[in-house]
Amino acid sequence: MASKENRQITDLGTLKALAHPLRMKLYRLLFVAEAATASQLAEQVDEAVSLVSYHLRKLAEHGLVEEAEPRSGDARERWWQPASQGVTVRDKDFQGAPEKVAAHLAASRLFQEQRSEMYRTYLDERAHWGPEWSAAAYDSESLLRLTAGELAELKKDLHDVLKRYDEQGRAREAAGETEGRENVALHLYGFPFRV
Repeated sequence: MASKENRQITDLGTLKALAHPLRMKLYRLLFVAEAATASQLAEQVDEAVSLVSYHLRKLAEHGLVEEAEPRSGDARERWWQPASQGVTVRDKDFQGAPEKVAAHLAASRLFQEQRSEMYRTYLDERAHWGPEWSAAAYDSESLLRLTAGELAELKKDLHDVLKRYDEQGRAREAAGETEGRENVALHLYGFPFRV
């Protein structure tokens, strides 16, 4: 990946480019694979290579993905990679205009729907992962009484812990510790509600 930092999305065009169901899937798959061709991605999403190539180019137009160094001897293959370590979309960047608010809401709902689909797929396949992964995987719900400031502090603490585990896992994998290592999704939501 070109940048070790998260890309903060602040403009409507980039948000709309990412908030397309197929593009978000492609971005997520590229992030996991670190680099892939349109053909490889097309197999995973069961779409035509030409359609996948089109959407990768759209993501590239907005600086979300970029061409990667070839990983094979076939010079005809075009390799892609994420342009950053991830993306951040914050509510405060999409306030002040109805079209910004609507686009942010639509994007947030798409992201949540795709995360839910990922978890439903895991639930359907849970028995095939074996007892070690079944014991390690979890879901939980915590109902806390916090101020907005305390929730912001909790968010930062959780982010720091996740970043530490991600860095440790990547370093261990780079050192050759690949046995038993899998992709893991961790979805956290922290939001106020009233009863």
